[in-house]
This record gives sequence, structure tokens and C-alpha cells, in this order.
Amino acid sequence: MPDSPTTPPTAPPPASVWGGDRLDLDAYLARIGFDGDRTPDLATLRKLHAGHAASIGFENIDIILGRPILLDLETLQAKLVRARRGGYCYEHNLLYAAALDRLGFHVSGLGARIRLGDDRLRPVTHALLKVELSDGAWITDVGFGGEALLAPLPLRDGAEARQGGWTFGLAYEKDTATWVLRSAHEDGWFDLYAFGTEARYPVDYAVFNHYTSSHAHSPFVSRMVALHPRPDLRSSLIGRELTRTRPDWTSEVREVAPEEIPGLLDTEFGIRLTPGDAEALVAHHRA
Repeated sequence: MPDSPTTPPTAPPPASVWGGDRLDLDAYLARIGFDGDRTPDLATLRKLHAGHAASIGFENIDIILGRPILLDLETLQAKLVRARRGGYCYEHNLLYAAALDRLGFHVSGLGARIRLGDDRLRPVTHALLKVELSDGAWITDVGFGGEALLAPLPLRDGAEARQGGWTFGLAYEKDTATWVLRSAHEDGWFDLYAFGTEARYPVDYAVFNHYTSSHAHSPFVSRMVALHPRPDLRSSLIGRELTRTRPDWTSEVREVAPEEIPGLLDTEFGIRLTPGDAEALVAHHRA
């Protein structure tokens, strides 16, 4: 029945900044192998994080093939969900944020400065997420790649967690009001990235993405990067160098032939290429 003349028209629900209202949630959950309870609590957050990290690889193949990285939700769903490709941090965490939003989590974006053991000042180029739960704030990040979290961490100074065979921790640097995500290495803590709590939005990530996907100083414009963290193994393919690292820090390194790359991306990283993209990527690595 239409609204009566004396009743104001019913307003549509406000559009989410993360686009959860436009996400094909069932398709996303099927992609990451999630079929559990959808209550927006810590147990669900952990299952979502683990499922996404296990199922969707980290890669920059579109950049290597001369294509722009588009961050609108429909492109992200078409690429990471339906085409079963991977992506890098903005693609992963924007898709993930839409799912969290759709499920009723209170999610906000954050920005980080990569350290990787080096505390020199670098630009903010990494995206991660913060989720507010009944017991406080947690960080969750499915888009870091190599030494990535496999589960959320409470946003608390001194927090530590064993995730599979790897150990992560958070430290708060009071002098700079900065949080640091760390990974336990053989010789002690290794800083992965530093971040503040200023809220970041998709429009911010669009700016960061422009630099990361096109600037000459970006590590993603000159060589292919594919990464897949798992509880008992971290795999990386940088250019043609394949490295497999285990929690005891033993590693296997070998150079792969260009013709091996498409099959390896599928079996080792869960990244599926079209025949045309596979041919183009092999040609790129032959050049």
C-alpha cells in the first residue's frame, strides 16, 4: 500500500560507507568456506578472518599486466569472489569490510606504515581494519600477505597470540602514539607495520592505492608478488623466486620457469588465471 498523504514516505536505509548493503554475502561466504553462525561476535570474526586468509591469495598480477587496480565493490566481488583471483591489501580488506559491515560488525578502517624490521619513516600505504566488540577493540587484517595475521588480535598493549606455528604481538609506542604489529622471529620481535587509530575510509584507500599501484618507488610495480600465509607454511613468489618458509624458520628457495607460474599460482596460492592472463604472465616473465 502506498504511503498516505499524511504519512511521510519511508526513507531507505542509509548506505554504508563499506558497501555491505551491496555485497553478495552468500557468494563471499561460500568463497571463503564459511558456513557457521553469522552472529557478529568474536567467534564469527575469527572464523571469517581465518577463512578469508586461507582462501584468497595476495597478488599484484593486474599491475604487472598493465591494468589499474579498481576498488569499487562490484569489481572486487567479480575479481576476488567470482573469478577466484587474489589482490593486495586494499582489495582484500575493502571486500572483507563490506562483509563485516553486512553481518552487523562495527568496523572502521586504519592506515599503517610498513616497517618490516626497519623503523625509518615510510608513507601510509597499508590498510587494516578495527572491529569494536563487547570486550573492546580488535584489529583484523586479511590483506598483508607474507607474515600476515591468521586471526584477529585485541588492540591492547602487550597482546600476544600464537596463530598456527607463528606468534604475533602488539606494542604501543607512547612517544609517537603508535601501535606496532610484530612477529616473533628466531632472534626476537620483528616489526611488521606501525599504525594509528585515525579512522580511514574507502576514499583514503583510493589515494593510497594510486601511489601503491603506479609510483616508481612502489614495490608492486616492477615485479610480480604472490603470497599465501598458512598456519604451518608461508609461501611467496617474488618474480620467479619461490620461497616456502616453515615455523622453525627452515626454508626452501628455487627459481621457477615462466611456464610453471600459472599452475603454481593455482596450486600454491589459490589464484586462478584465465587462459589469456596466464599466457600474458608467462610472456612477461620470458621477456
